[in-house]
Amino acid sequence: MSGTGGSARPEQVDARRSRPTARRFGAAPSRSAAVVVLVVVGVVFAVPLLALVQFTFRQGTTGALTGAHYAAIVDPVNQATYQPVFDGLGASLVIALITVAIVLLVLLPAQVVTALRYPRLRRVLEFVCIVPITVPAVVLVVGFVPVYQVVSQVLGSGAWTLSFAIGIVALPFAFRPIAAAITATDMTTLSEAARSLGASWWTVTRRVLLPNLRRGILAACFLAITVVLGEYTLASFLSRTTFQTALVLVQQTDPYVSAIFSLGALVFGFVLLVAIGRIGSRRPTKESA
Repeated sequence: MSGTGGSARPEQVDARRSRPTARRFGAAPSRSAAVVVLVVVGVVFAVPLLALVQFTFRQGTTGALTGAHYAAIVDPVNQATYQPVFDGLGASLVIALITVAIVLLVLLPAQVVTALRYPRLRRVLEFVCIVPITVPAVVLVVGFVPVYQVVSQVLGSGAWTLSFAIGIVALPFAFRPIAAAITATDMTTLSEAARSLGASWWTVTRRVLLPNLRRGILAACFLAITVVLGEYTLASFLSRTTFQTALVLVQQTDPYVSAIFSLGALVFGFVLLVAIGRIGSRRPTKESA
């Protein structure tokens, strides 16, 4: 009598050999080729960043390195000179919060409802959300100017009102991550299964749908924040003080501080991208599940 760990029978071996194997189309790159591509891409991105870092430490035209430019930012003597940058950064952060709220309270529910109830309208919603990226920012400003004349009369001319315009510009960047997460999740089956077990729609949304869409939602929010921090055209033409307009203003008197804050914005964007990967790939523990 043969044990369970014995050799496979001849008919089993023949069955394994007769199974169709998946065909591969195209030549897959080798490990060395992938390493070369990554190194080249890394150098392309790293050289300008290293040059920017080196510029922030440069002492005039002598080429010497110094940390005086970083110390000047926190020096009380230069507070009046650098205050527009901090004011613009604060305004951009407020705009970013409102823009994220627009994404979470308007765009996300629209995509979820469309996927569950009105799948035929998905193409229409996608077209509406992608249109702003096809229109130049200067053309959008021409349409926003008469609108913001009314907005200024009703809500004032604060920088936070710029979030309504930037929210439209950020739609294409926020739409795609959420749409990809919805496509990868069988939301109809999950919602029907939860409803059949007696869960309310609030419970289905909070405990079933949103956890499965978490990575797409985080990516949409972080991309909206980066769009806000990098937006200049709308703020400049609509006469609003934001982070980018303040950098251009301060750059006329001190180009080093502008480079320092630009480098900080790039590092902040990199941290957001890392956070997307870490938070989105984190699995719930047994206690939370």
